[in-house]
Amino acid sequence: MDRLEAMKVFCTVVEAGGFAAAADRLGISTSAASRHVAQLEGHLNVRLLNRTTRRVSPTDEGYAYFERCTQLLADVEEADSMVAGGAHLPRGRLRLTAPGALATLRLAPALAAFGDAHPEISLDIVLSESVVDFIEEGIDLAIRVGRVGSDNLVARRIGGAHLIAAAAPAYLSTRGTPRRPDELPAHACLTYAHAASGNVWRFQDPAGEVVEVRVAGRVHANNGVLLAEMAAAGCGITMAPDFILEPMLREGRLVPVLAEWAPPPLPIHAVYPSRRHLSAKVRAMSSFLADWFQQAPVSSP
Repeated sequence: MDRLEAMKVFCTVVEAGGFAAAADRLGISTSAASRHVAQLEGHLNVRLLNRTTRRVSPTDEGYAYFERCTQLLADVEEADSMVAGGAHLPRGRLRLTAPGALATLRLAPALAAFGDAHPEISLDIVLSESVVDFIEEGIDLAIRVGRVGSDNLVARRIGGAHLIAAAAPAYLSTRGTPRRPDELPAHACLTYAHAASGNVWRFQDPAGEVVEVRVAGRVHANNGVLLAEMAAAGCGITMAPDFILEPMLREGRLVPVLAEWAPPPLPIHAVYPSRRHLSAKVRAMSSFLADWFQQAPVSSP
């Protein structure tokens, strides 16, 4: 088995959402695509894909493997490009989109350092938390927190963030402090509009098992900083990445809730439309950010 080729086929199946579409992209037969993935599953002794008559989707193990394989394949292509010579040097305008809170509170130093390292690249930064049309909006690269919703995009994991549930001391003194996630439905929760899980908050119990709870409240917004500020004003309990909540936690405006039930970490991805013919400037930025996150990891909650 050619493991690198099998990984490439597996990633394409996940991106395309099925074997037939993946085979069409790769110019191979559907049976060959299926065989590559089956050999990979046999080698790993784990099921990577859930298969139904209508759709193929990754298992939890498959999604984690997909993220690592995507990064590995991108690194291989980067190595090939380096060996090929300097004909494809990164230059020109790079139009990048990222969530406002992430860009302002976490990425700004990295973007400044990238600009110093690549003076031949100009940055056009669009702050947005919405799904973007890469072609229509002229986006080269998107930075997104959490799972990427579209199977037609390549997502390279470049870092991570910790989710924290928190509330103001005044709110907790009035409404009480929840001791278990299943007590949250009795509380006012401030929910984030772009969360992939909707109003379902996920926690991990002390044994590492994932616990899901559907929450509700009177405030639902598409900006995590706004929700954090409203939580600090006593409106309820919010769940947000650490890069949003850390300053308020240090100041005592917010306190952690259910700290022993830490939510699963959130991946941070560099997202682009295709792995094929990836421009040097996009490759340079995604690799730079991956290195930057590795050198300056997100702190533990």
